[in-house]
Amino acid sequence: MMKIAVTGKGGVGKTTLSGTLACLLSQTYKVFAIDADPDMNLASSLGIHEKITPISSMKELIQERTGATPGSSFGEVFRMNPKISDLPESLSINYDEAGRLKILVMGTVDKGGDGCVCPASVLLKALMRNLILKKDEMVILDMEAGVEHLGRKTAEAVDIMIILVEPGLKSLETAERIKRLANDIGIKKIAAVVNKVSSPEEEIFVKNKLNGLEINVLGTIPRDNRVVEADMEGKALVDYPDSKALASIGNIASKIVEMDK
Repeated sequence: MMKIAVTGKGGVGKTTLSGTLACLLSQTYKVFAIDADPDMNLASSLGIHEKITPISSMKELIQERTGATPGSSFGEVFRMNPKISDLPESLSINYDEAGRLKILVMGTVDKGGDGCVCPASVLLKALMRNLILKKDEMVILDMEAGVEHLGRKTAEAVDIMIILVEPGLKSLETAERIKRLANDIGIKKIAAVVNKVSSPEEEIFVKNKLNGLEINVLGTIPRDNRVVEADMEGKALVDYPDSKALASIGNIASKIVEMDK
């Protein structure tokens, strides 16, 4: 069992990687794919376009579990450790008929001052932190862009953090900040995946930089028009078996399975 958080600079392809890994790993595990990005695109990246109500918008549920109404006045007392054990099953939707892959949309607290402690954020953090896995289960967290979620410690319970980077110094600078903050909150296993690689020179450049940051590289993903096509057509990348990016992500998934043994 393993909890994996996928993070990185905005626009590097986190959602595509998260969704594709979830599909591939569901061949071996029961997978919970958790959309923890405020943009909430994980389901659509898997070809699911029905409207899904995020947990952060479920006011009655939040009040039931925390004892306080979302948006309640400052100073209202509420439970800091709400019951969440039944929520992953009851609130997720099935990607496949067998229920091997389940999708859970967290949403975000979008009111002013959302960085403070409030009932909605407490429930969301408790879900990510305390999700208990059985032996044959795995969680893939599609995190928000950048490093702000690490400042709030919403990823403190993950077993491995995968930083997705692309050729370019801005992406690498974000990776360095993520590694530093991840270490600060106790995440021991940090790895990188290099995406949108167009040439051997780009791959060498990024790998050398990551080696200098002491970040292990799980694999590289080539720039692939099939990824763009899947996005335009609203399909999952696994629907394009000839995709070179899909093949690379398959190799990365195999390495993750080996890490869990």
